[in-house]
Amino acid sequence: MQIISLSSIFIVFFLMVFSAIITFFISRRVFLKNATFYMDNAKAQANVMDKEAKIILEKAKMKSDKLVNEKMKDINIKCADRMTELEKKEKISKDKMANSLNAMKQKENNIENKLKELNTSIQQNIQASKESQDNIKEALHVLENYTSFTVTQAKQMILDKVEESSKTEIARIVKKHENEAKEIAKEKVGHILAIATNKYTNEYVFESLTNRVKLSDDNIKGRIIGKDGRNIASLESLLGVDIIIDETPGVITVSSFNTYRRAIAVEVLNILIEDGRIQPSKIEDTFELVADKFEQNIYDEGEKIVFDLKLTNMPDELIKLIGKLRYRYSYGQNALEHSLEVAKFAGAITAEIGGDVKLALRAGILHDIGKSLTGDIEGSHVDLGADVCRKYNEHPVVINGIYAHHDLEEALSIEAAAVCAGDTLSAARPGARREAVDTYLKRVENIENIATSKKGVKSAYAINAGREIRVITNSDDVDDEKSSILAKEIAKEISANITFPGKVKVNVIREKRSIEYAT
Repeated sequence: MQIISLSSIFIVFFLMVFSAIITFFISRRVFLKNATFYMDNAKAQANVMDKEAKIILEKAKMKSDKLVNEKMKDINIKCADRMTELEKKEKISKDKMANSLNAMKQKENNIENKLKELNTSIQQNIQASKESQDNIKEALHVLENYTSFTVTQAKQMILDKVEESSKTEIARIVKKHENEAKEIAKEKVGHILAIATNKYTNEYVFESLTNRVKLSDDNIKGRIIGKDGRNIASLESLLGVDIIIDETPGVITVSSFNTYRRAIAVEVLNILIEDGRIQPSKIEDTFELVADKFEQNIYDEGEKIVFDLKLTNMPDELIKLIGKLRYRYSYGQNALEHSLEVAKFAGAITAEIGGDVKLALRAGILHDIGKSLTGDIEGSHVDLGADVCRKYNEHPVVINGIYAHHDLEEALSIEAAAVCAGDTLSAARPGARREAVDTYLKRVENIENIATSKKGVKSAYAINAGREIRVITNSDDVDDEKSSILAKEIAKEISANITFPGKVKVNVIREKRSIEYAT
């Protein structure tokens, strides 16, 4: 019984193991089939997705190509329009240039013709002189043979007679040639100055004596003042400026006649306000940092200008002083811009009359170099500039240009004279300099007083910043002919008694009104 039971158990166990093995293989086969199916399905889906992606990419490419083509078409149209516009402008410029060249050629031809006439006149005079000498010899021979005069006496008598009779003719000829020479010189000078002024234009930066520093919070004012005013005292002492803190919200004012110190002060205050730590030691550290930065900046700017002008062998100290002119003003005109403009004018003028262009550029950029030193050293900027140029062995023409542009010496060279002309052009150009309000008001008042002092004038108004005076006359006292004479009288008196830039237009108005009332 037990044996049967064990056998049965063994058989049953064997059958279970066998069935488990069969089940495993069947399951494995089913799993593999399913896996194959899913793999095939995934591959099919991947192929479909790949085809769809290719279709999408193809559509995107087509759309992109279309957009690119449209954009390129627009760009080509704009380029064509721009090219057409540029061609028109180029044609206009060429026409203007051709007209200018024709005018210049015409002037040159006129000058050549005048010179030819002058040469012809000189040759005629030489021929007349030869004929006169022959006549004198013949007259001497006659006098010697038929009179008791010696040759010396006869010669002296003839010379006296010739001199007496020729004085008027000689004076007339000299005057004529003088006038012709002046006209030729005037035309040539006008031509040279026109070329020089057309070659250089520049903007102007006007001077201000104060700068405002913006504050994000008015509480910072207390920190700037500090305990017992310690911080503001340290700032003013170190920076050399006046710091004005009033009730104006959101700002403090930095005031100083020295633009360089004022610029450093503004930068120092901005850094301290942004940092928030305002105390004497921090103020000193910040000032040293900013001062070093500004020193480097002015050197870099001076070096750039020297490089642009193609000047060589310029000492570092002079380069730094050139850059420092950026913080110096004269009558509202920035000294660096003025010096650069004078250099360009001087170079252009010198090029036209055959001088040393580089030497003229050097003298022009250094002619006001002393203005960089006037804030730190006593003395006129002319003497200071000449002294520092002598110190670095600058060319005598440069030093002569420094003195000559203020009429302290006579210009001894073409280059120095060109610097003087460039200085006058730069300073006299409309808008270049700003005059004092009091001077301007006084000039306008004097112009009006001259007009109102004339008989028959009812009132006068200076307009257009003093460039025009409108005179209202009494029509009963001044007729049309007298109004013309009155305008000339006023213009003549203004020219004689008042200094003004440019021209003053005198506009005399005579109006007759007849009024009646119908009842």
